[in-house]
Amino acid sequence: MKFLIVNGDDFGASRGINLGILEAHLHGILTSTSLMVNSPHSAEAADLARGAPELSIGLHADLDGHSGRTADSLRRLRLELHDQLRRFERLVGRPPTHIDSHHNVHRNPQVLPAFLELAEKEGLPLREHSPVRYFSKFYGQWGGRTHLEQISVESLARMLATEISDGISELSCHPGRVEPEYETGYSVEREAEIRTLCAPFVRDVLTANSIRLVSYHDLGRLLKQVSA
Repeated sequence: MKFLIVNGDDFGASRGINLGILEAHLHGILTSTSLMVNSPHSAEAADLARGAPELSIGLHADLDGHSGRTADSLRRLRLELHDQLRRFERLVGRPPTHIDSHHNVHRNPQVLPAFLELAEKEGLPLREHSPVRYFSKFYGQWGGRTHLEQISVESLARMLATEISDGISELSCHPGRVEPEYETGYSVEREAEIRTLCAPFVRDVLTANSIRLVSYHDLGRLLKQVSA
């Protein structure tokens, strides 16, 4: 069977991103998100999520300035991860359902051990280090250029039909509303992602390919089902 988690990164980064993620969840196929806890809009994101109880929420660790290159910097990185986890619990009122990181910095071999330790200690799935297959091709920019065709309805439909296999997959996305005061270089792409994720045709494609939408809330039960 094919199970798909659609995870919106950067929850909490700005008001527009918060609203875009909630819109894609309430009116589209987004089932999960990852919260940045050290932003001025983190608390707002947590408050908004209380009105969407089916939305699973993970920790989107932001380690800007933490390299892990020396023993001391690795120690400080571990402390920072722990602090962000505890701040998440204070904001949301429960532990995260999963862990990932801003710009996937946990892929860095120097910082990965700290993430693996935290994930094991807390019993949480870490992106690319769990039974969930990570799919990252739904992204509308590379080489410094915008590629809206990559995040179009037609492109997502093709990805779903050809690249989502049996088991549990996570498709990452970055929806959001454009805000002049929050310019990251990935703005019009965020709005295009909302339109695609909310397109009725996408649900038809999921049905036609026997893909069931799930979230990280369901992971424990699904793993038992898949292995049975």
